[in-house]
Amino acid sequence: MGIFDGLMGNASELKTEDVQKDMHEIITSGETVKHAFKVIRDTFIFTNKRLILVDKQGMTGKKTEYLSIPYKSITNFSIETAGTFDLDAELKIWISGNSVPIEKKFNKATNIYAVQRVLAENILAL
Repeated sequence: MGIFDGLMGNASELKTEDVQKDMHEIITSGETVKHAFKVIRDTFIFTNKRLILVDKQGMTGKKTEYLSIPYKSITNFSIETAGTFDLDAELKIWISGNSVPIEKKFNKATNIYAVQRVLAENILAL
């Protein structure tokens, strides 16, 4: 998957070495990036300790929110694949102590299963 896929909303996998370097202010000592996916301007970073959701905001994307979710705090998650009339796939993540899930939408062409697989591997490894 390339730049064009990322612009079209498809999840493109990023090089972990590049993400590790770019996120040096967020990543802690002993923490390593295992997988990273980019969907348009948002990034999903899976480390050996947590999931980091990077949300670029505003017209220029200068303002950025970093949401850190330790894997042990994720109580459950679900994916919803795109259908004939509903063109978006969706990922929902429930965090302990919150009744409302975090919801992220993906383009119909996105391989939502790849994102789900990495999330499951990290949660089930606990």
